[in-house]
Amino acid sequence: MTAMILAAGLGTRMRPLTNHRPKPLLDVGGKPLIVWHIERLKASGFTDIVINVAYLGHQIIGYLGDGSKYGVHITFSDEQSEGALETAGGIVKALPLLSDTFLVVNGDVWTDFSYDSEFELNNRLAHLILVDNPEHNPNGDFFLINSKEKYTFSGIGYYSKKMFRDLEYGKQALAPLLFKAIDEKKLTTQYYRGAWHDIGTPERLELLEKQLSANVL
Repeated sequence: MTAMILAAGLGTRMRPLTNHRPKPLLDVGGKPLIVWHIERLKASGFTDIVINVAYLGHQIIGYLGDGSKYGVHITFSDEQSEGALETAGGIVKALPLLSDTFLVVNGDVWTDFSYDSEFELNNRLAHLILVDNPEHNPNGDFFLINSKEKYTFSGIGYYSKKMFRDLEYGKQALAPLLFKAIDEKKLTTQYYRGAWHDIGTPERLELLEKQLSANVL
């Protein structure tokens, strides 16, 4: 199975840290955020990784190379000429590089979630990993199956190519596709109670750094 790391965002909320460096290359715990992802994906059996880039994308390409130093093969889906295409748009552009079922991980989260390179969707279009609602998203995003409580979408999901094949190229958000799949009863969810951090601001990055330094994660 192919894994895709979303790394094309502008990182505006992380300024000034991202004025001259893309957010996926910000260090935490002694290495860039995106390297944490690559190493965990490798440990989970993923060797083919697609990374989309836009803002200062050349820095990410130059830093990671072909992935051989991490024991994986990295292919870049370059959005630098058109600007970030948002999540669904980025996936549409990268679709020829992806397997029929593929994993997508937001590049601006940190987690110890164990990915499954053998995951099967069967007749579903998507399977999302949900986590407890953080302070910045108290109302949640999606319901857990057989629950009346909303949880937060972790930015981790397994998808079928069928969900994106008929979409036109261009900027497109993912949320409308997810809600459509819910209406069609072709989306499932899973709750993860382990470590997960949305690195959306310098303050959250600093908090994660302190926790990693104290070995509490």
